[in-house]
Amino acid sequence: MTVQQEAPEGAALEVWIDQDLCTGDGICAQYAPEVFELDIDGLAYVKGAGDELLTEAGATTRVPLPLLTDVVDSVKECPGECIHVRRVADGVEVYGPGAD
Repeated sequence: MTVQQEAPEGAALEVWIDQDLCTGDGICAQYAPEVFELDIDGLAYVKGAGDELLTEAGATTRVPLPLLTDVVDSVKECPGECIHVRRVADGVEVYGPGAD
């Protein structure tokens, strides 16, 4: 997967998972366990404050800058192509299947 958009230096990013496309492989949780986790339904979800699993559809969480590389690796390796990272400021997807 080629990333066309670039996040401006220091831009706040958020990530979400489309569970309809999630294959439950858990690769995201292996790369970035601080951000992703598999639930009892076998699908991956993002984690919020205090490691709370955000199971509602379209739930987003901020991407901590020190974990950006791990999150991007998760996007690239995800067989379901279901992980989306977008800029908070304008909602433009910078990593994932919707990145131009």
